[in-house]
Amino acid sequence: MVRVALTGGIASGKSVVAAELAARGAIVIDADVLAREVVEPGTSAFAAIIDRFGGQVLSGGRLDRALLARIVFADPLARRDLEQIVHPAVRARAAELERASGAAAVVVHVIPLLVETGQQEDFDLVVTVDVDHETQIQRLMARNGFTRTEAESRIAAQASREDRRIAADVVLDNTGSVTQLREQVDALWAELSSAVARQ
Repeated sequence: MVRVALTGGIASGKSVVAAELAARGAIVIDADVLAREVVEPGTSAFAAIIDRFGGQVLSGGRLDRALLARIVFADPLARRDLEQIVHPAVRARAAELERASGAAAVVVHVIPLLVETGQQEDFDLVVTVDVDHETQIQRLMARNGFTRTEAESRIAAQASREDRRIAADVVLDNTGSVTQLREQVDALWAELSSAVARQ
């Protein structure tokens, strides 16, 4: 098994790269998807979030994720508390999925907060999808309907672009076209396939 961490800032294009790798045969385990799964009603993380934040974060018996996001992005202590509930549950679920993947797999863990949570040393290869600051802002405003201030706030809550580049073994530049990004993914996949074959 080759274990890959795929990271990048918000709106950098991680999902596009993950989909391209999955199409080539990788097993993709996405922390954002798992973060939604582990807080479903009935889970221990769901109960812990209600204990911490109260019923105000519920809508129709489920978490109001948009409201919760507004709360934690305005309050660093609240964000830390939420992360201490969600991150361990996500890691446990990711480990479970990885164990089920088989010995000859390329397993790609999509982890937006890889650097922030200090997990970069836990993988065979760290891949960072990189875009410039202004491109991130424009994509967030277009994709999420954020104001510039909201976009800046989300970006500021993450590790710096430089820190992600330093942590990376491979940097994929996503400031160009999708075709250019796919060419970089092709080169990466060739490297990953060779690594699996050598093991």
